[in-house]
Amino acid sequence: MTHPDQTRAAVQTVAVALGDRSYNILIGEGLLARAGELVKPHLKRPHSVIVTDENVARHHLASLQQALSSAGIASDAIVLPAGEKSKSYATLAELCDKLLAAGVERRDCIIAFGGGVIGDLAGFAASILRRGVNFIQIPTTLLSQVDSSVGGKTGINSPYGKNLIGAFHQPQLVIADLGLLKTLPRRELAAGYAEVVKYGLLGDRAFFDWLDGNVQALLAGDMAATRQAVAVSCTAKAKIVAEDETETGVRALLNLGHTFGHALESATGYSQRLLHGESVAIGMVQAFRFSERMGLCAPQTAGRVAAHLKAAGLPIHTSAISGDLPGPQGLLELMRQDKKAVAGKLTFILVRAIGEAFIARDVPDGDVLAFLEEDRNNP
Repeated sequence: MTHPDQTRAAVQTVAVALGDRSYNILIGEGLLARAGELVKPHLKRPHSVIVTDENVARHHLASLQQALSSAGIASDAIVLPAGEKSKSYATLAELCDKLLAAGVERRDCIIAFGGGVIGDLAGFAASILRRGVNFIQIPTTLLSQVDSSVGGKTGINSPYGKNLIGAFHQPQLVIADLGLLKTLPRRELAAGYAEVVKYGLLGDRAFFDWLDGNVQALLAGDMAATRQAVAVSCTAKAKIVAEDETETGVRALLNLGHTFGHALESATGYSQRLLHGESVAIGMVQAFRFSERMGLCAPQTAGRVAAHLKAAGLPIHTSAISGDLPGPQGLLELMRQDKKAVAGKLTFILVRAIGEAFIARDVPDGDVLAFLEEDRNNP
């Protein structure tokens, strides 16, 4: 991968090349104050509806509405409860009704202003409202800036698993204001960092090595390190999405750690017991440990990955999760709802080395069960 230059330019642009549905990711500081001028070219009329959550509204909603107003754009705001539990049928129905009550028309553009939950939920509502309206992503968390706001995956959770109800619906624009990350709690920032590390682990060893030397600066709020991490992550994802928009092939690599991790999220009820990025961190360590157990990668590889994630303040084993968890058979059944499964057969993203992930189809249940049992007993 070619890394973007580590520039201090005001705005760095990463293009997502999807033909007539192509769009840009804008990365920089102070972009929220310029949101009006950035959003305006995508509006058919000077009005938009902002979808956000209570936490983001408290810190940033007034600033966004002022920026829109300064550009002559009127706005309404729909404020939803924060947290993964908002990705539900009930909240989706509530949101759609509120969007219709606000007079959203087919040619309008909704603004998703929040983290991954708001982006997924508002994007899905946009995909089905009046059979599809446009939307713009203004991600406010590290996780959403480097991952969930890019690529058009939208959806809600089901009692059967995470993100099982949804659609591919690409945004018109992504505005990643790095300054918004300054209000994130440390736990949320670390959870987002798990998705940054993922890009190094799945296909870019040099990026992982760079992160090894810059993780503490990034988590301490160093803007140069943050800009580099966000730009490299977005560039990596944009390249993969352009090649495989609807995840029929290589895009599945972006799910490194997610087969294990999503099962853990489901087992913990999508609660504060385990944030999404924390589940991905544990899942990535499990993917490396499983790969070692299968003889696919060298011993001690998983240990290096685990040490890096632990240094970032992330959990690296299921023993770090409070409360009870299902046993190996229960976790395996949760994994069967994974979106990558084909004809009931599990698909995992496994590794040959740091930076060399691959798609492994039809992994035997017995191997998975034996690993889960062994992993449970060896924190």
